[in-house]
Amino acid sequence: MELFASLNREQKESIGLLQIGTFLEYFDLMLYVHMAVLLNELFFPKADLYTASLLAAFAFCSTFVFRPIGAMAFGWIGDHIGRKVTIILTTAIMALSCLVMANLPTYAQIGITAAWIVTICRVLQGMSSMGESVSAEIYLVETVQRPARFPVVAFIGVSATLGGFAALATANLIIFYGLSWRVAFWAGAIIAIISAVARTRLRETPVFLEMKRKWLKKQVHEMNLETDAILGTDEGARINATWKEPVNYKTLISYFFISCGTPLCFFLAFFYFNPILKDNFGYSPEDIIKHNFLLSLISLSASIVVSSLSYRIHPLIISKVRGFLTLFLMILIPFLMAHITSPVQLLIIQGMILLLPLDDMPSSAIFLSHFPIYRRVTFASLLFAFSRALIYIITSFGLIYLGTWFGLFGIYFISLPVTISFLFGIFHFEQLERKHNLYPGLS
Repeated sequence: MELFASLNREQKESIGLLQIGTFLEYFDLMLYVHMAVLLNELFFPKADLYTASLLAAFAFCSTFVFRPIGAMAFGWIGDHIGRKVTIILTTAIMALSCLVMANLPTYAQIGITAAWIVTICRVLQGMSSMGESVSAEIYLVETVQRPARFPVVAFIGVSATLGGFAALATANLIIFYGLSWRVAFWAGAIIAIISAVARTRLRETPVFLEMKRKWLKKQVHEMNLETDAILGTDEGARINATWKEPVNYKTLISYFFISCGTPLCFFLAFFYFNPILKDNFGYSPEDIIKHNFLLSLISLSASIVVSSLSYRIHPLIISKVRGFLTLFLMILIPFLMAHITSPVQLLIIQGMILLLPLDDMPSSAIFLSHFPIYRRVTFASLLFAFSRALIYIITSFGLIYLGTWFGLFGIYFISLPVTISFLFGIFHFEQLERKHNLYPGLS
């Protein structure tokens, strides 16, 4: 393929290691998410339907609410120690949390302690996956040139989606063969350890190494040595320019708005309709897992298609079209839900959400390239983490109350502002690309 012909051996090896690692990270992360309908009953106390909904929301949000803390930690490591170190560290944390969960006694055995330990593990997994995906994308942004950069970085998202798909496939196999759920977590832990070791082969990105070189020379300059004599006037100016690169706060806000779209669509597609499947159609937890497996197949197919198209079509064009189609879909959802008479009709609505998600794919390479190099990991991680923590809390808890107060139209209070904000963010990055003569053509 033309895309791979433009890459050297080292780039191909890095891409392979990062894709595999991201797949394994999200496989481990999504194992619990998609098996929550089974595992929550094992690790949390029995309760009435309303309390059970709140406990399920708590278990779901615990994966994401502490991500900003992880973003600050991994952001500092990524910007001061290296992109490679961050990637290896996040994989090791995921492996450790999987090991603990694979051997954790249930609520019936040790009481509320089981709920607290599984929640801590979920927090660690959420923080780990956040640092993993952002660092992997930035690594490729800094090592691969346009236009190959677009699909290569977008396929990090494909690997994450594939990880969720594999997690659901594993859950279905466990249910079908009557195996212990612990087998899946043992497998995830072992694979994560192997991945962490394999990633030690990665080399640090040239952009980060150049930034560190300039930082060292800047330190020499600040010690009042003769910078001109050591560096030359032009070199000294380039060093100062790197560390004085301004922060465009509109860019940060726009990226935050765009990042809010993914958790909304994910929650709506995989969790929002579960009560309907249970109450209206008598679905068991096992049935819901099988239903969600079909949804993950739709999501995976859509992500592969849009990532591949980004090599030929400017990614922002794809994102903008998807944004407008999603806005139309969000307006229709309450009306469609009012006429659901079968699980197949519900599957179609969920499938449309996954075909037109408000995610950063395939434009993430563009978003990240407009961040200052010296704070790229920190800014991207924090915004990624805060957006998901905020929206997952709002959707998982808010929709419970909004549905009670406003019925089917309660979804508008979250879906429409998020969708409109997403489009605002896309238009901002479109302006930046035009400013640098990078839109609509590829350079």
